[in-house]
Amino acid sequence: MSAGESDTIHSGMDAPAARPRRRGWMLRVVLLMVLVLPLATALGFVWFLCTIPLEEVQLQRNADGIVVLTGGAARVNDAIELLATGHGQRLLISGVHPTTRADEISKLKPDYERVVRCCVDLDRDARNTYGNATGAKRWANERGFHSLIVVTSSYHMPRAMAEVAHQLPNANLIPFPVVSDKLRAEPWWSSSATMKLVLSEYIKYMVALARMRVEALVA
Repeated sequence: MSAGESDTIHSGMDAPAARPRRRGWMLRVVLLMVLVLPLATALGFVWFLCTIPLEEVQLQRNADGIVVLTGGAARVNDAIELLATGHGQRLLISGVHPTTRADEISKLKPDYERVVRCCVDLDRDARNTYGNATGAKRWANERGFHSLIVVTSSYHMPRAMAEVAHQLPNANLIPFPVVSDKLRAEPWWSSSATMKLVLSEYIKYMVALARMRVEALVA
């Protein structure tokens, strides 16, 4: 048998043997992903739950400005109180309905009407958390603000802080989570509606993180 014939025979024998090995390696990778991804998702959800405060904080620091993301009257009320007590120079209410007027905002806190009229700005362009963050960036840069108090619901705070920090990486951000009466009164798992809300927010948070990482890679 010649050398050429021998090489041909060995080559023909090696190719079929390599295919099962390749398939086995790919199968192990798929099985690993099937096992690891759910575990990682579950652990991430547990971490997310641990970051949601059940009690409102007492701010010990002030900031240049205050940004509140709309979505509930309690958020705006708390933000106006922070402004009135000197925690910030101005307040941006982000995500205001296009038809909402400034005098309607002042009616939420009649005792602070003068403060609202002089020191509150309305952002009517934002339609989502990403829009809130870009609006906060524009407002902070226009005002020359380098520190912001971010006001939103407690379950929304991780995503809000991530989005604002992505837009303003050099700003000093101070979270002020607003805890709903429902979350304060009962555990999230005791209510199907609350469980759905928290799980939905976790998914949105993970999607936002993935989007921001892609943006950082292509920037």
